[in-house]
Amino acid sequence: MASFSFGSGNVAKLLRIPLYAVGRIGTLLVPRGDRWVFGCGAGIGDGALALWRTASAEGHRAVWLTSSDRERADAARLGIRTVVKSSLRGWWETARAGVLVVTHGLGDVNRYAVAGGFVVQLWHGIPLKRIGLDSPATTQVPNVPGAALLRRLIGVLYRGAAQRIRVLPAASDRSRGRLESAFALGDDRVVVTGEPRADVLSAGDAHERRSTASALLTEAAGALPKGARTALYAPTWRDGAADPAVPSADEWVRLIAVLESQNTVLFVRSHPLGAGAYQPPLPSGRVRMLGSDVLADVTPALPAIDVLITDYSSLAYDVGLLAMPVLYLAPDAAQYARTRGFYGRYEDVAGADAATTWTELRDRLEALLSDPGVFTERSEQSSTLSAQVHAYRDGENTRRVYEVIRARGIPAPKGAR
Repeated sequence: MASFSFGSGNVAKLLRIPLYAVGRIGTLLVPRGDRWVFGCGAGIGDGALALWRTASAEGHRAVWLTSSDRERADAARLGIRTVVKSSLRGWWETARAGVLVVTHGLGDVNRYAVAGGFVVQLWHGIPLKRIGLDSPATTQVPNVPGAALLRRLIGVLYRGAAQRIRVLPAASDRSRGRLESAFALGDDRVVVTGEPRADVLSAGDAHERRSTASALLTEAAGALPKGARTALYAPTWRDGAADPAVPSADEWVRLIAVLESQNTVLFVRSHPLGAGAYQPPLPSGRVRMLGSDVLADVTPALPAIDVLITDYSSLAYDVGLLAMPVLYLAPDAAQYARTRGFYGRYEDVAGADAATTWTELRDRLEALLSDPGVFTERSEQSSTLSAQVHAYRDGENTRRVYEVIRARGIPAPKGAR
């Protein structure tokens, strides 16, 4: 069942307008200091964690704003000081902070204390589907009298919020153009530094990355059968609509048969905003759930995955850094193109043979796992796609972002040389 939609979220945003106004008055009265605050819509991870580590190592005082017991526990394990985002203290920390780091939206920190802060929006993936102001989904509202006026108001509010962003890293010039359009920002704010979230896919050597990721995957989902390969299925969010790609009972049975014959484990990672009912009719160790409730940030585990299956997820761009083959399952590609839209043509990313059913996908997965030539061909296609959208692959994206922030007038921490 979908758990969130833009329509319901936008209604809540309109109802909060008085609180935004009160918060704005407060930020005019409270001076900002040199502390950094961090928030991430996906939990303790993503590019925010990478930048937190760099900022902390440089001596900056930093606090993470959390919204759940899970986030607080994850932060405690990493030694990160936290404050409840929605509390009065969360407002105060945000209002006093000099730098505000987010990955999804301004609500990653205390949304009522953002005005006047230096906002660093790390985003959470290279856009394939249209986002922000480029997508009609962003300004959705329920079908009520005056809906057109409400949509225009939401658009004005979204554009105004986006103008608070001071630094938005892009993976490449191609990605920069998409982000500039989506957030209505100039190239002085969208900078090609590479994405901090992707450093974990490039830093160190391949053996080290695989070993670290395998340990993370085992801790999250249990040990694998001896010699087993791994596949990750990561469908994207349908903007509040039902997921059309949930397998039938018969499709599950046939898919598990292929996984058994190829000694492969399939990890299913539904989008955290709209989880589908991805449970086989009978329990099988060959299919394991890897949702955000099991593993908050999947990117560090990707080096332990052998094959990615997705529809429109930005992971399709990221795994090319690992030369990982990608299979595409998109039963609603034509409809999605009409209602959400893509940057460019979907076929330019997925090729002309994207599967529309699990039967087609199962056959392609079996061929990929059983034929080294097919595996190599898909790996090369993935690497080629990645090279088009990742300007850097040296593990130094976070450092470049930090240097841009410092160059924009953010002072060094007190006591730093």
